[in-house]
Amino acid sequence: MTGTPAQRIPCGKCRQRLPPELYNPQDFSTMTACPACGALQQVYSFPALTRNLDPIRTGERIVDESEASCFNHPGKRAEKSCDQCGRFICGLCEVELEGQCLCPDCLSSGRTKGKLTSLTDERILYDNIALMLATLPILTISLTLFGAPAALYVCIRHWNTPLGLMKSRRRWRFVVAAILATLQICAWLIFFISIFKEVTDG
Repeated sequence: MTGTPAQRIPCGKCRQRLPPELYNPQDFSTMTACPACGALQQVYSFPALTRNLDPIRTGERIVDESEASCFNHPGKRAEKSCDQCGRFICGLCEVELEGQCLCPDCLSSGRTKGKLTSLTDERILYDNIALMLATLPILTISLTLFGAPAALYVCIRHWNTPLGLMKSRRRWRFVVAAILATLQICAWLIFFISIFKEVTDG
């Protein structure tokens, strides 16, 4: 069962609603005629405009006392259980997200704790942090003793963490930070080994 489709686009001349089959022609040079007035035009729309809308689910009432009830709505029949907390929920409470069935409480807590990445509206740019830890301490050489290991740790720990809300963002900052941090650590190892040799030889 489907609901009513979204409102159609009107003709630019006669303002009559155009049928969806005239939308989004394959060839950009193709002009389509309005069925009402014959005016030539091109119509492009997002797929969601003509998609049939699913009816709003309100949850079914319990008719038999042996039926399980919804955790949030005791008078409505439970249809599923939450994949996170296991609570029984009705059709009104059910939220499908990232392949899971969630109740409103788990959806809210998952967004607050950042566990649901598809609902995240901000992200920590760990690649920038790693690059900063690997470069800024160079200004004061002694700080690289602490900055380089920290930068390397951030690179390893957060390599698979989503970089940001922009999909075009790449991991080159992680690579540069890891190389710089490794070079600095190697330089410190060489320095300490040389001091150790001087002490033992002396």
